[in-house]
Amino acid sequence: MFRHLREDIRAVFDRDPAARSFWEVLTCYPGIHALILHRVAHWLWGHRLRWLARFTAHLSRFLTGIEIHPGATIGRRFFIDHGMGVVIGETAEIKDDVTLYHGVTLGGTSWNKGKRHPTLENGVVVGAGAKVLGPIIIAAGAKIGSNAVVTKPLPAGATAVGNPARILDQQTREREQQAEKLGFSAYAVGRDQDDPLAKAIHGLLDHAAETDRRLASLLKELEAQGVKCDQEVQAADDFDPKYLSKIVD
Repeated sequence: MFRHLREDIRAVFDRDPAARSFWEVLTCYPGIHALILHRVAHWLWGHRLRWLARFTAHLSRFLTGIEIHPGATIGRRFFIDHGMGVVIGETAEIKDDVTLYHGVTLGGTSWNKGKRHPTLENGVVVGAGAKVLGPIIIAAGAKIGSNAVVTKPLPAGATAVGNPARILDQQTREREQQAEKLGFSAYAVGRDQDDPLAKAIHGLLDHAAETDRRLASLLKELEAQGVKCDQEVQAADDFDPKYLSKIVD
């Protein structure tokens, strides 16, 4: 248990730039407290001390705001960032190096006995407020956007957003990359939303991505013809990402 605790604390430093010291993480991070208490509760659950396990989990919920059923299986280097409002059901399975943000629910869609909660494989990241429901598998390296509602399995490395969740296509990935170049992210904003401002920004990002592709193709063709294109280009006007982020919100 203590070996796992050291790994869990190191995982916090790897994924949270706000972490400053071992003592701070150990004493001030509710995700770590919830994980310690869950490991105790899970041991009690496995030894059929069910009431004591549930009481330990209930105490953990009271102290941390994070509810983890003692029957849930959690792997190594698990990190809950902030943590308030996280709910993890009895038959949930969480593999190694998984990250959850606040408000995440790993819940069920049935009252039947047996496996009814999701399985998160290695390296999965679930954004704030997302709901992952049912006995589905979220494959290794998948990412789930904030406030998404996922009820179907996700393949390895996929990124899903929205309600109901959908996997981002190639065009959306290119839009994300273009947005990052401009200094902000359109992550979890879908084309099918009714906000005309968001649609207009998506159109601009798509146009910018297409312009980049055309320019790269033109430069490649010119170089193939022996035309040098190493002259300095006058810089464009300054782009204000804070203003754009503000109007999108």
